[in-house]
Amino acid sequence: MTIPFILMQNNPLDSIGNFLWIFIIIGLSIMYPRMMTQQILLKLDQVYFMVEDLNAKAKKHIAKKIGKDVSKDVKESINHFMEFFAIDPVSLDPYGIVKKIDFINELAEKKFKYFVKQIAPHLDEESKADLVMGLSGAVMLNQIGKIIKHFSELIRKTKNLQYALIMQMQLPMIEKMIKALAKGTEAMTNGWAIGDSIGPLVVAEMIGDSKTKEIADETVACEKTIAGRSVIIIKARGPGGRLGKLGRSVEKIVKSKKISKIMTIDAAAKLEGEKTGLIAEGVGVAIGGPGVDKSYIENLAVQKDIPLDTIIVKMGQEEAIMPMRQEVLGSINNVINLIEKNIKETPGKGSIIIVGVGNSTGIGDNKKAAELAKTKIKKTLEFLKRRGDLEDEKKGGKFNKWFES
Repeated sequence: MTIPFILMQNNPLDSIGNFLWIFIIIGLSIMYPRMMTQQILLKLDQVYFMVEDLNAKAKKHIAKKIGKDVSKDVKESINHFMEFFAIDPVSLDPYGIVKKIDFINELAEKKFKYFVKQIAPHLDEESKADLVMGLSGAVMLNQIGKIIKHFSELIRKTKNLQYALIMQMQLPMIEKMIKALAKGTEAMTNGWAIGDSIGPLVVAEMIGDSKTKEIADETVACEKTIAGRSVIIIKARGPGGRLGKLGRSVEKIVKSKKISKIMTIDAAAKLEGEKTGLIAEGVGVAIGGPGVDKSYIENLAVQKDIPLDTIIVKMGQEEAIMPMRQEVLGSINNVINLIEKNIKETPGKGSIIIVGVGNSTGIGDNKKAAELAKTKIKKTLEFLKRRGDLEDEKKGGKFNKWFES
């Protein structure tokens, strides 16, 4: 016997079930965005507390560099300096923007150097330079923490799911940046060579026993013969943490000598899937940052019709500001061989400029200093390995133990 169709339509249980389903769907459509927002806020708060913890430990590294007994006033001064900022110049009229950026950068550098001189007058010049670099990393770390807190409070206040989703998408990259900055702050404060120091390390090896002279503020150069050609090697003065005035140095040389080629040696960001320490050749000027030095060299090259060659050592963006990896250190001889090959193949009779681009922290200005730097890099890697801080990409390590000791 079959149930009449009319009875099936009027079954009260089916009506209740349909009503419940409608109620659940409406409830989920209202509650799910809020639940998702709360979940993202929880993750943001976790990242913020991690930044605060790393920021506090970065300040401890800076205080340790100053000395054992740091006064309360000095600690308060450091906390106050963490709020330092530099405002970008107006760019509505792009003419002269490079000089404006250069001027603002100069002012910021002077502020950092003056502050370090005030809190650590007893340190030598190289240690002060390291402290300046460490402070710059700590300031950036502090600013990232403030931005995360800002968006966390903004999302909590407005209940805006779109803001929450944008932050959720950015969080993996933000976390990598935070951890890299924390490690970089410790490394630069202690004078350890970082990934970005590969350019200065390569050219320090090439300088050999030749004497260098200061050609511009915090920048040294030497002239020697390599493969039968006159070569002028330029780098930021070390072993303190400095970037040098590479653009101005090249400009000074180009105005006084006939130049056949300008070569830049630098670290560069690798793509995911590429190996750290991979070497590549190309053309152009491999200098990062705000673009001031790059602009100086490019303008000179265009005016004088000078070829621009570059050799890069690839690494992750976070690896560039962390202690130098073994894969990067192992690329030095191959880079030098490529440079020498390039020199031999360069036509013309003019001099060749080789610029070691990057942070000179831990890297001196000759081959002896370069050998000492390599030994120190290996010891630093052994120390970090004992602490459990080295990332093992095959095992998926994430540097979780960096600050536990």
